[in-house]
Amino acid sequence: MVRVYGAWRRRIAHWVVGRLQVFDHMTVYAVDKLISEARRLAAEYRKATGQSLGVSAEIARHDVARLLGLELVPATAPGGYDALGKGRWEGKRIQIKGRAVFDESKSGQRIGQLKLGQDWDLVMLILMDENFEPFEIHEADRSELEAAVEESSSKRNKRGALSVARFKIIGRLVWTRENGLEDDGFWDNTASL
Repeated sequence: MVRVYGAWRRRIAHWVVGRLQVFDHMTVYAVDKLISEARRLAAEYRKATGQSLGVSAEIARHDVARLLGLELVPATAPGGYDALGKGRWEGKRIQIKGRAVFDESKSGQRIGQLKLGQDWDLVMLILMDENFEPFEIHEADRSELEAAVEESSSKRNKRGALSVARFKIIGRLVWTRENGLEDDGFWDNTASL
């Protein structure tokens, strides 16, 4: 296994992300092609070094927008959201969080910190496999997430960081690789209990 240290790792990630943030000047096909290449590079980098490349956030933003028909806002735009809703999410300001799950048996996997001090309405969490391909998308409303953060005794949770498992309990499944977009009736994660 090749070990790539801090500065080089940041340079590689910066180069890849720089190529991905040219959305406004490219066709949808070209962006899809770049994201596909970023997926491949990130998976190969992880296999070669055992470290993450740091492009999963851009891949997550692209995939959630594409799969759910949302409109991405520029990464440089002010506000605490990544996309604007369309269709059943019309008018919603949406934060997008992504997590690549390399080992499902590993507990304690966390999502990125929620921007609690900024304006947004809901969060979409996209889960990706070891090849950075999406397999599930979950959503949770701001009020539900804020309540979960408030009732937590953990300092980490108080800052807006949640585990993937906790987010899935709070939220609703809205998309799967097998079925695509789930129907408008909410999936009940307690129905089998």
